[in-house]
Amino acid sequence: MSAPPPEAAPEESAAAESGTLRSPGENTVRTALPSGAAKGGSAQASATTSNLELGMWADIRTARSLSFGVNLYQGAPVPHEVTVAWGDGTTHTATITGGEILRDVRHTYPRPGDYTITVTATDSVNHVQAVNQLQFSTAGSYFVPHTPTRLLDTRAGLGAAKAKVGAYTPIRLKIAGSAKVPAGVAAVVLNVTVTNTTAAGHVSVYPSGRKRPESSNLNYGTGQTVPNQVIVPVGKDGYVELYNGGWNAVDLIADVTGYFDRTAADGYTSLNPVRFVDTREGLGAGGQVAGQGTIGVQVTGRSGIPAGATAVALNVTVTNPKQAGHLTVFPSGQAAPSTSSLNFTPGQTVANSVIVPVGADGKINVRNGAWAGTDVIVDVVGYYGAGSKAAFTSTTPGIWEGAPWRLMDSRGLHPGSWPCLAGGYFPMNMDSMNRGDLPIEAYVLNLTVAATTGAGHLSVAPDPYSLDAYRDGRPVSPPRPTSSALNWTAGKDVSNLVQAKPGPHEIVDLWNQSSREVHYIVDWFGEYDAY
Repeated sequence: MSAPPPEAAPEESAAAESGTLRSPGENTVRTALPSGAAKGGSAQASATTSNLELGMWADIRTARSLSFGVNLYQGAPVPHEVTVAWGDGTTHTATITGGEILRDVRHTYPRPGDYTITVTATDSVNHVQAVNQLQFSTAGSYFVPHTPTRLLDTRAGLGAAKAKVGAYTPIRLKIAGSAKVPAGVAAVVLNVTVTNTTAAGHVSVYPSGRKRPESSNLNYGTGQTVPNQVIVPVGKDGYVELYNGGWNAVDLIADVTGYFDRTAADGYTSLNPVRFVDTREGLGAGGQVAGQGTIGVQVTGRSGIPAGATAVALNVTVTNPKQAGHLTVFPSGQAAPSTSSLNFTPGQTVANSVIVPVGADGKINVRNGAWAGTDVIVDVVGYYGAGSKAAFTSTTPGIWEGAPWRLMDSRGLHPGSWPCLAGGYFPMNMDSMNRGDLPIEAYVLNLTVAATTGAGHLSVAPDPYSLDAYRDGRPVSPPRPTSSALNWTAGKDVSNLVQAKPGPHEIVDLWNQSSREVHYIVDWFGEYDAY
């Protein structure tokens, strides 16, 4: 983004939802430098210089970088030495003439955080120095794993009134200060579950103080209990809102499993989805997970996941369950918490995204809360740790107010979209919404399949080809993935959060692994950016 012209810079010093921060010229502090006569400077020039003001602005570019500009208002038409101290121990210097603009100076911080940018402009001719400061917070933040903990259960009056959430009604949930989640937290990872439903509807989760988005996080039908993982920015007041977009009242449950903070240490590394557990084939366990049984899964030391990984991002699927129940995924070495990662009914195949801390021994546990056995599938899509550099952000240039943002709706509500044919795949070009020159580690997407006429599952995988290759006719289809992101049955709209690793040309493939065509709805909720 280029810096705005002088007349476009508003006199305010607040962070706008667009991602621009400003410090107006009126905040400038001027100092007369010790000197004799002003060499080469007239009395008129000195008077003009005494009114020198520095108007500053910073536009968010990526999770850790910015584009910066300074306007030397009312500066004398002589050279000024300008020093920009970024607040991380580094500086940028330039020489510009008073009354002109220093534009589009780019800087990348070594890690997410809150920084004070100090600009000093020195007019050596008229012996005047001007200083202004701008408080800048990076768009990106790092991850903090959190033992799964229940924050909301309207059935029990936890976190909200003991009552169902009314039709087309939001409720507020306190995040900052709850369950040791600190003040100033940037975003939170929640497993949200809707239950006791008597009509169809959807649930949207969004930051307090923001306009409710048109997108949804999960969809439900009559009599269903439906979970979905949510990564949502936290409002400035420390709250998020959960909106029931259904005709009838429902109960809502929310479990925290982590949060994002600018003072944290753990970045994210994406993986091509790797299957760690499939009890149908004896992978990771000798057979079905018994009722009330628990299996341990070694995650570190496999598929490139280092010993220092503090949490893993998973897609967990239940299939062939004999009775209704739930799964709980939790760190090894701890007692199973009273939370759920996904819920199921007899014979159902259902998936949910899960982010879970890793135990000290490098393992996680999966507990079957049903009284009878079930098959379990675990696909690992990434991990968090101090050695990873990618930070999460829900603000990116070109997207108003940040997340969420609808990328695709193949039901005819989005230009250029169409249903995905049976057994086919849709190459989704993600580079069209980003900077092009900076690759993204992973995209945080909420995927929904709609208009289903049979059973199937969706796979998400990086595409090896470029958009030009598709325009020119790519030679062969990419390898068909063996992992799954969500499962569906006929007549059901199903959603799941996906942390999608793109290919080298920023293309993500959505594979329809069924014998019937389906429609896709894709909402962008954020991304992991290493820059």
